Amino acid sequence: MWNRTFWFFVAVRIASVFLVTTWFVPDEYWQSLEVAHRLAFGYGHLTWEWAAGMRSYLYPATFAGLYKLLALVGLDSAELLTLLPRILQACLSAYADYRFHVWCRQSKWSTFLLASSWCWFYVGSRTLANTLETSLTMIALSYFPWASECTRFLWPVALSFFVRPTSVIPWVPLCLYHIKKSTHPTWELLLKRYLLIGLLTGALCVGVDSYFHGAVVFSSYEFLKYNVLKGVGSFYGEHPWYWYLSAGLPTVLGVSVLPFLAAGYESVRHRKVYKERAILLLSVCFTVLVYSLLAHKEFRFLLPVLPMCLFITADYLARWSRKASSKMIWFTALLILSVNGLMAGYTGLVHQRGTLDVMPYLATTAKDYRDEFNNPAKILFLMPCHSTPFYSHVHQNVTMRFLHCEPNLSDQPNYLDEADQFYANPMGWVRKNLPVHPLSALPTHVVTFDVLEPQLKDFLSIYQEKVSFFHTDYPTERVGGFVKVYERYDRNAASGASSTTSTTAVPAMEDESDPLYNP
Repeated sequence: MWNRTFWFFVAVRIASVFLVTTWFVPDEYWQSLEVAHRLAFGYGHLTWEWAAGMRSYLYPATFAGLYKLLALVGLDSAELLTLLPRILQACLSAYADYRFHVWCRQSKWSTFLLASSWCWFYVGSRTLANTLETSLTMIALSYFPWASECTRFLWPVALSFFVRPTSVIPWVPLCLYHIKKSTHPTWELLLKRYLLIGLLTGALCVGVDSYFHGAVVFSSYEFLKYNVLKGVGSFYGEHPWYWYLSAGLPTVLGVSVLPFLAAGYESVRHRKVYKERAILLLSVCFTVLVYSLLAHKEFRFLLPVLPMCLFITADYLARWSRKASSKMIWFTALLILSVNGLMAGYTGLVHQRGTLDVMPYLATTAKDYRDEFNNPAKILFLMPCHSTPFYSHVHQNVTMRFLHCEPNLSDQPNYLDEADQFYANPMGWVRKNLPVHPLSALPTHVVTFDVLEPQLKDFLSIYQEKVSFFHTDYPTERVGGFVKVYERYDRNAASGASSTTSTTAVPAMEDESDPLYNP
């Protein structure tokens, strides 16, 4: 098993740990590393999903164990706390890559398409539940019994379901096919295999979740209740029903969408010849259809169908290569590699990197800084909520504050979350939420995007810019091109500045007895 192909994938995924240095989505940190830091070290922030019991502790508990081990040997630095979880996920992704290669009958095109996939390179080493979900899907697909009665594939499927319930959607057509073609009676297959494996895996996952939540919790049910029945996901954005077809799937596949479309057409036209591809294509279409019915849509939700799409494409290209000229084969391969390489390079090294680059600076500041009153650092993030990691990247129990954006769970009329309230009137929010005295209660550091400088100039007049980090070439109304860190002046400078801006200067954060500041 441990052949050169496996180690090749290990090298690719480990390389992505160091080459992908940009921000993707908040869940990469706030639903994994932040939770793990809270479990291991007793301080950190848990989002509202954890209070609602809709998230499984299984994934973050793994990282918490790693954190505990690092602490035992005295190596729990902020650098290792952020690096080692990604290496751990990268190794799991590499094993999943190898299982994908085995499933594809070790074809060269399968190895090439997976290794050159810009999207999988971009997310394959991220600590996202979607990354774990996709890895488990690849492992399960490699065991799927196209020509046997094996049911080993059900174990990773069941585990993936309890980590993220929507991961079962691509498996609905595949499991129906498996049940239909089986020589065993349906009732026997359902009771002795599907139900038994589901109950055993569920008992483990529910036990872990209930232990950490402190009460019996069925996180899978809570996840579906909030995201599907209550439609809470739409609070974080909505897209038209066709978005996955027009933008989602083409972006995830990159330039490989072209041979995938050709492969899909051929699979439908000759579905009796390419039966395996046709069933996988049905699974992809079914998943896209179900997700299209939900208002909230994200690229990462399509990650579990990526290996299916790549399998279909690789099989098509392998057959096409038998008739194509060597020049055409090389041209196709170079086109895929160059386009995906450019996409992976830009998204992994350039786009949205400032909110991660700022964290080592804040970690050093939180460790070493003392103000003129000998107080430790107090950091205020005035940016869209969850724009940066939190305690997992700072690893110092200092006061930190960010703008919250919980959904309207209590059905309040004309509801605006804290972040929306802030952006509606930045200085009004500052005056209301940061009491005027004493000076020592002021945040020592303010982290914000450059686009807010004109609106916060009065407040920032008692601060000086310390450092600026490039973030993106495509700033928006709320997300600027640079992330800036401001530090409060010393006593004399601060008092001089406040005397000239007495009508607008706004010292002091909220009462630090608030658990928001001392989780």
